[in-house]
Amino acid sequence: MSATSDILDFATAPHVLPPQVRADALRLLADTLAVGASGAASQEAKRVRSALLPRLPELVEGLSLLRAAVSKGSPSTGSGIRNVSARDAAFHNGFAIHCLEWDAVHEPAVVHALSTVVASLLAQSDKMGGSDPEDFLTCLAIGVDIASGIGLSATGPMQFFRPATAGVIGSALACARLAGLERAQFDDVLGLAYSFAGGTMQAHVEGSVALPLQIARAAQAAIQAVDLVGSGLSGPHDVLEGRFGYHNLIEPLDLTRYTATLGTIWRISEISIKPYPSGRASHAVLGALADVRASGRTITRITAHVPPLIERLVGRAYSPDMTPAWARLCLPLLVALMIRDGQIDPRKFTRETFADPVIQDLAAIVDIRSDGNPNGNALSPQRLEI
Repeated sequence: MSATSDILDFATAPHVLPPQVRADALRLLADTLAVGASGAASQEAKRVRSALLPRLPELVEGLSLLRAAVSKGSPSTGSGIRNVSARDAAFHNGFAIHCLEWDAVHEPAVVHALSTVVASLLAQSDKMGGSDPEDFLTCLAIGVDIASGIGLSATGPMQFFRPATAGVIGSALACARLAGLERAQFDDVLGLAYSFAGGTMQAHVEGSVALPLQIARAAQAAIQAVDLVGSGLSGPHDVLEGRFGYHNLIEPLDLTRYTATLGTIWRISEISIKPYPSGRASHAVLGALADVRASGRTITRITAHVPPLIERLVGRAYSPDMTPAWARLCLPLLVALMIRDGQIDPRKFTRETFADPVIQDLAAIVDIRSDGNPNGNALSPQRLEI
């Protein structure tokens, strides 16, 4: 048996979620929907809707499907909106969930697994006219598990954008299960999901809005993979471990890191929610500063000693001309907002804020230094001098 077969068997096996896992899935679904509702109110999401949904410019497709996962009665109905394709709905959902950098993350995997899986599952459920609540939650837990597991298997730092490349695979298999595909078809769904995988870390380096667009495309591609396989098309099969598979082309994997405990540890219970709408790599520093600020002390200098991944993700230069996407990943700005306001308000990511002399002066006291941690995926330990 290969690791790929083990993962596909897990995706199709009968499962009854343990009570705590079910509770975690429900809690994280609610968090993701709330984050998505916030993101849908952003100017960026409005532009996405104007491009995808010109006849329904204020539509937040899929968010009403919260009841599809939490109702206690019979299988729920969908949102009742039928003139928007499931693929466009999944794209919008994915963008809205990730665009504020507020979405939950599996930290060791460095994967925002809920973002793609929830986005695509909502659209898939709506396409079906609704779904059984327990089926929905089980599919959610399985998709998040697989996306996170691929991230946990990575043995090197990201080159491609892992939340999208791993996310499309977990999302597609979750949607295939919800759609009721046969076990033999899951090989093809996995193959097409891999064939559609994309997303580069260059978008992160540049602080580009392409980051949430990559999440959106992964959610959309998951729906497409299931639709195509359901219509009789096939895909390649040895796409994780094969000669031109994920391991050799996207990033090296040791899948035994994941499959050794497959089905005994539910990875959705390891997911962390974000207290702040900013890159997760900023949160340790922001949390420490919130505590210091609450003490009433004056802060004049901050030195953060962080792993190389943290420095690469959020140790970026402050500029009055930066975009909101760059700003959400700019630790000096985030520190300045925390010192001034005691919180990170997503409505403050504006040119007016970036040009504020007080914010610029506070950002200038921040010094971010790599501690040389040899683990390219490490988010900790971190040390803060204030």
